[in-house]
Amino acid sequence: MNWTLDQLKAFVEAAESGSFSAAARRLGKAQSRISTAISNLEVDLGFELFDRSAKLPVLTEAGKEMLVDAKAILHQCQRMNSRAMAVTEGDPVSFNVAMDEAVPIQTFETLFEMLADNFPNLKLTILNGSQDDIATWVNEGRADIGFIFRMKPLSESLDWYDLATLKQVMIAPCDHPLSKIEHPQEDDLITYRQLAIRDRLGYSQEQPISPRYWHVDSYFYIINLVMRGVGWAFVPEHIAKYEWHHGQVKIISTQELSSPPIYTLSVIKRKARGWDKVMTWLDTTLFSLFPSQR
Repeated sequence: MNWTLDQLKAFVEAAESGSFSAAARRLGKAQSRISTAISNLEVDLGFELFDRSAKLPVLTEAGKEMLVDAKAILHQCQRMNSRAMAVTEGDPVSFNVAMDEAVPIQTFETLFEMLADNFPNLKLTILNGSQDDIATWVNEGRADIGFIFRMKPLSESLDWYDLATLKQVMIAPCDHPLSKIEHPQEDDLITYRQLAIRDRLGYSQEQPISPRYWHVDSYFYIINLVMRGVGWAFVPEHIAKYEWHHGQVKIISTQELSSPPIYTLSVIKRKARGWDKVMTWLDTTLFSLFPSQR
């Protein structure tokens, strides 16, 4: 295979913009160069990437498959270039982290303790918010890195990868009727009020099981309401097991239910942001703290 990165860029831009001329404008090149690059790539691969029979080129089935691989290759090249640039950079003076309040806090406390030991002169700022808040802060450069429970597509300007999958459990007050049922079924749940998570703006929210539900934008406030007997809820397992509400809420069996939602904790950063020493250290250390995601 003798394909080049320029050919892959031309292919990806043409596929995403919908035409060779649009790709040429976005890449600042002549349309003929884009057409030639894609044609040479097709020759090298041995099959057509686009169906050119219509007015505008349309991806073939093989082209759709190759687009995924091409984007992944370009993504890795971008990461490599960013990391290479970091070799000549010194330690940053400050670093801003934005994170969802529901992350496994003990793991992140360990992370920040290690960060303090490795970068004793670093000025760290930690911000809490919803997915939309965090994505905006990272995109605008107000945060260097973000940790979110990704529930919807992100901006094209953001880079991301999944860090950990977190299990959810069902909880209710210890004296709640559901706490007395060994294996509740959905018919049991719809009788009582459910406290369901949503983001601050309401764009991303949990689909309730019970027709009697409240939407709340904080898992910790949900647990406080559960403790007061307001209703039952699905919450991340690590939050349900915190000691501060021990004996006041009970984890309820979900054996007879569809599986509770599984949330994926993701790391996001701006694609344009380089990989300085702190960012590179965090990237390596995070995978040591969440080894199951290697």
